[in-house]
Amino acid sequence: MRGAVAGVLLGLVSAALLGCGAHPVPNHGARATNTVRAVTPTLTPSPTSAPVHSPKVTAKSTAKPSPSAHLTPDPRNRFYSADKTRYASVWYPGRHRIMEPFGCTPAPYYTPDPRCSHHEGYHHGIDIALPCGTEITAGVSGRVISPSSPGTPGPAYGRTAFRIRTAAGQDVLIGHARTVFVHPGDRVRRGERIALAGARGAPDGCHLHLEVRPAGGGYQQAVNPMAVARLRG
Repeated sequence: MRGAVAGVLLGLVSAALLGCGAHPVPNHGARATNTVRAVTPTLTPSPTSAPVHSPKVTAKSTAKPSPSAHLTPDPRNRFYSADKTRYASVWYPGRHRIMEPFGCTPAPYYTPDPRCSHHEGYHHGIDIALPCGTEITAGVSGRVISPSSPGTPGPAYGRTAFRIRTAAGQDVLIGHARTVFVHPGDRVRRGERIALAGARGAPDGCHLHLEVRPAGGGYQQAVNPMAVARLRG
């Protein structure tokens, strides 16, 4: 009898609560709570969301490159000079050897020249062996000359070859660069970054080819570039 009365009273209370808009409250015990956490979805960007930059990309975009860091010598380098001194210069960082000096050379890339013995050719500049990508800075001040002006370098210098015309009336030619940062008409100051060393048009590895001519002159008029190279042993 008591059980029947209790059941009737519980039914009346539940009906009253439901009539007022109340809803049964689930029992949030430990097991139920764990279950809810396990099925909670992890939010991930949709394919149409804005791209998320990873730490690697961010670091790459903000890091300051060091063109002369972690560079290794080019295994293709060939040395046609007995001088094993490593020279410093205003044109590049570090100390490096001369691959080919100015003048007669036994290198097989040149037509025999009447000024030389033993059928040697004539090298009209100086080649300094530099690791590929080494930063080249201007050792002179002047204006970058248009490739179409008289004295245009030929394909042997690489398609990136350019000249800086100085106030002294000389054209200083830079050959074989991998990358060039200046353009015809630019004013260049001493110490300014102008290129990265490469081997464009060269069969013997990355290096700086430095050549000095009278303004507008051709390679046959080139003079010894040692004063402009300013090498320090």
